[in-house]
Amino acid sequence: MVDTSSIIPQITPSITAATSTANSASTTTTGIDKNTIAGNFQTFLTLLTTQLKNQNPLDPLDTNQFTQQLVQFAQVEQQLKQNEQLATLISIEKTTQATTALAFVGSTVAVDGQTAALTNGRATWSFAVPKPVNAAVTIKSPTGQTAYSGTFTMNPGTQAFQWDGRDSNGTQWPDGNYTISIVGKDASGQPVSVPSEVEGVVDSVDLTKNPPVLSIGGQNFTLDKIKRVVRRT
Repeated sequence: MVDTSSIIPQITPSITAATSTANSASTTTTGIDKNTIAGNFQTFLTLLTTQLKNQNPLDPLDTNQFTQQLVQFAQVEQQLKQNEQLATLISIEKTTQATTALAFVGSTVAVDGQTAALTNGRATWSFAVPKPVNAAVTIKSPTGQTAYSGTFTMNPGTQAFQWDGRDSNGTQWPDGNYTISIVGKDASGQPVSVPSEVEGVVDSVDLTKNPPVLSIGGQNFTLDKIKRVVRRT
């Protein structure tokens, strides 16, 4: 029988010495962190060969299992690194969104919506008309009163609708947020959906929200609601 008493005690010191040697050479001019398990494959090999040399002959090390454990451990660390990189990308994306949102301050934009601000006797909406329609347009005040109503023939395409703030009797309504509704019908009398957009100036941006929120005529919109930027002369 082989006496293993002089072999087993050598395992721990040998591994420690190997790890110490590998760590002492961990600093390189490439800037790679050699102290990480995934980044220092040479340490893996050193530990593996050291344990193989000092294993118990009566209970030899299962090299396949040992190698699999090392690989799994390295994969876990790589996943953690990926999570850190994703967090960095998210942070960069937030910064990009904030910068983009700030660039809209002072610009006139069009967003999906029915409520527009009447300011200095002018409120503007846009319609996306799919085909020729006869449209009944109704504008209501913030309190729900009908401020204006009219019937128009609309051609296909995107077109602007401006209201001067006066009703059918010529009475001037006060500034505020007014809501428009459109009932469209084609030549055969079938109903046609006419989506509306709101044009307004971006007054401010709330960067504390995620994503940032644009304030347009007292209403809040996210960047994805912007359809186009309108140049005013």
